[in-house]
Amino acid sequence: MTPQELAAKTGENIGTSEWVEMTQDKVNMFADATGDHQFIHIDEEKAKMTPFGGTIVHGFMTLSMIPYLSANSDMPKIDGVKMGVNYGGNKTRFIAPVRVGKRIRGHWKLVEMIEKRPGQWQQTAEITIEIEGEDKPALMCEWITQFFV
Repeated sequence: MTPQELAAKTGENIGTSEWVEMTQDKVNMFADATGDHQFIHIDEEKAKMTPFGGTIVHGFMTLSMIPYLSANSDMPKIDGVKMGVNYGGNKTRFIAPVRVGKRIRGHWKLVEMIEKRPGQWQQTAEITIEIEGEDKPALMCEWITQFFV
């Protein structure tokens, strides 16, 4: 799909990812990578004493799953992309915790697709990360990506 064809989908839902299980091993690796070893994420016994009843995924880990979820989604691919880079996020909100062992998936709605300069496009998408079986999403944000074609 050309960037112009994708731009014509502004305001539409443009993709949903596959489900991904958030395991304790993944959470532990994220804790090691970031240095965030708060007990609510890594100490299963101590976390049972909290209102969550067990360990929960780091909010920033959920946010960091966006590229993986995007790559494993049915979103249209832009023809001729040489590279895409994260530009930033707006309105990021952590709505509900993801309990370890739950599955998440992402949903994308195209907010804006504009050509910044010839061959450089900026996409803003509203992303909702859903938790399987839960009423509230884990996360909602607007994410901005720049594509070079």
